[in-house]
Amino acid sequence: MRKILYRETHSSRAAVATVAAVLVMAAAAYGLLESGVHAIGQPAWLIEPQLAAERIVALPAGIPPLLLGASGAVVAMAGLFFLLNAVLPGRRARHVLDGMGTSAAVVVDDEVIASALARSARLAANVTPEQVMVVVSQRQVMVNVRPTSGVPVAEAAVLAAVQEELREMSLFPLPEVRVNIAAAGVIGA
Repeated sequence: MRKILYRETHSSRAAVATVAAVLVMAAAAYGLLESGVHAIGQPAWLIEPQLAAERIVALPAGIPPLLLGASGAVVAMAGLFFLLNAVLPGRRARHVLDGMGTSAAVVVDDEVIASALARSARLAANVTPEQVMVVVSQRQVMVNVRPTSGVPVAEAAVLAAVQEELREMSLFPLPEVRVNIAAAGVIGA
């Protein structure tokens, strides 16, 4: 069950690994092609392998600094992309509902959780659905409320309602709740 839950709450690295493998295979195939063409005495398709090795060794010479900097930036960004995909956890926007000892598990998208929490916050604040926005992340729930002009909203009541809804959901991991009440109200809501 633990493997299944991990697979449902974390993104796969298969696509990025496939792209990296295809790039390495293409570079190796091109190197093999140029070496084979050179071995049978034919002219190179793009560049002689010996000439390419010499140019790599003497790299800053003969290349404009702007082109060298731009190509270095592109290579660095590609390397950073692959490094971050390998190192970062790659979590999906999902939470697990704690089954409390049962053999079943429920995985819920954060958008569904945000919708339920927005309803609870809206009822506690006595505002319309357009006046509440909830953002759910892995560790935090941010509730933004725009009150109706002239009608105060009790932040503690909204916080208590959202926390109670979260407790009833039994989310794992349980995110921290923050409530922001806008200073400017909505007219005629």
